[in-house]
Amino acid sequence: MAWSFTPDRPIYMQLQEQIKLSIVSGRHPPGGKLPAVRDLAEEAAVNPNTVQRALAGLEREGLVYTQRTNGRFVTEDAAVIEKTKNELAMELVEAFLGKMATIGYCAKETAELIASAATGAANAECVMLTAEPEVPEAPEEPGEPREPGEPVCEAGEQGESGDAACEAGEKREEVDANGDS
Repeated sequence: MAWSFTPDRPIYMQLQEQIKLSIVSGRHPPGGKLPAVRDLAEEAAVNPNTVQRALAGLEREGLVYTQRTNGRFVTEDAAVIEKTKNELAMELVEAFLGKMATIGYCAKETAELIASAATGAANAECVMLTAEPEVPEAPEEPGEPREPGEPVCEAGEQGESGDAACEAGEKREEVDANGDS
């Protein structure tokens, strides 16, 4: 495993994250034996106490367990591994959405971009994403009349991109045939 560390966070936390990634990705299968603390420390070029601290954290999370005199093993509980995998995925998604917002994309626009990219990609192991039906865009000017069925967001919900209709992909109210909300 190629170990890489940044100076902005404690090494034991970075070790913990990298081992966690290797577990959820299947590099270390459920029930599989992890390398010895000294071997991991030598491979990562860190102090064995640092590796010990990282592994203790993974034990607290339930991803790893110790068998006395036999070493450490990855949990066989698929639910724990799947939960951890989903948590890691959510962290990545939230960070990605935050970065997309800084360049002016709301969550709905980002989802459409991802769906478009996934449709063009050939990936036999994953199910292709499909785009949701298009929702009419909000009028450019706040005072413009709205079409019936068009989403209207409550005050204060406008995103950084200025597009209130796509914020969080939710409709708060709909305009009736008279143009009233």
